[in-house]
Amino acid sequence: MNIARSPIIVTRLPPTLSYCVVNTNGRDLLLACLASIERTHPAGVEREVLVLDNASDDGSAAAVRALGDGIRLIALGRRTGKAENDSTLMREAGGRYCLLLNEDSELQPGASAALIAALDADPKAAAAGPRLLDSGGEPVPCAWRFPGVGTAVAGALFLHRWLTVQSKGSTTRRVDWAQSSALMVRREAAAEVDYLDPAFFVYYDECDFAKRLTDAGWHSLFVPSAAAIHHDQLSSDLAAGLPRVVEFHRNRDLYMRRHHGRAAALAVRVLTAWPYALRALAATVMPNQPARAYWAHARQSLLPHRGVSIRDRAQATADGPQTPLYGGK
Repeated sequence: MNIARSPIIVTRLPPTLSYCVVNTNGRDLLLACLASIERTHPAGVEREVLVLDNASDDGSAAAVRALGDGIRLIALGRRTGKAENDSTLMREAGGRYCLLLNEDSELQPGASAALIAALDADPKAAAAGPRLLDSGGEPVPCAWRFPGVGTAVAGALFLHRWLTVQSKGSTTRRVDWAQSSALMVRREAAAEVDYLDPAFFVYYDECDFAKRLTDAGWHSLFVPSAAAIHHDQLSSDLAAGLPRVVEFHRNRDLYMRRHHGRAAALAVRVLTAWPYALRALAATVMPNQPARAYWAHARQSLLPHRGVSIRDRAQATADGPQTPLYGGK
């Protein structure tokens, strides 16, 4: 007697964690980042890995393809901004949590597990950032109070490190915002506020994101039991770095105008230019100090809409040879 058998349908549960990596001409750093994911991923946690290659010309996309089918590659034909790229990855991701990573970030053992545990324990936490370390393994500031006139006054009095930086202590704590070089985000919360705003090409994108999340009733965490190395690629060469300086101050001004109004934005311009100008004056008589860079910051603080920004350069070179735009953020 023949017994008809129903076909066995195997359904795969959505992953808990989506690793979302953005790369711009950082092939070797990208491979190190992906290797750190493999080394540190917690056992028993369903995952996926997505890489967005931002129109690199250094063979990055080919290197990812060579790693096999375990990575979903999104290879762009033209450069777009960090906020837009992170948003693209989160929209494509299937995980409950998305761990945003720059190509120059390397997760340390236990980082992903600690971030997941922190978000699991706090249902209203939309994002959790690890302790960030420089290439030498030293902690660097990575979470801060939201920008405003008060934090600008603290900076003008050279009290920024004590009054504005929040990435301190050895226990998980609520913070206003954390850097997105390595940042775990609850995808549900990100979708609620429509992800990161592409108006912020790079810099202050995650700050605006955290502010909108806070306004919607969510909050962010700093999780010092998790750690990631951030190989800061920013150049000290002003000729190479000036578009970054322009972009940084332009987007700070955009953030201030959006969330605090034009009068507060003007006050912050002046208050921020003051300490940079003092540093520039001191650097003229002190050896090995970047006086020109400080003057550039002071000028852009006061006049953020002057100069050529990273976005401007990306638009101008969209059809020509490309160079790194925002590595080291």
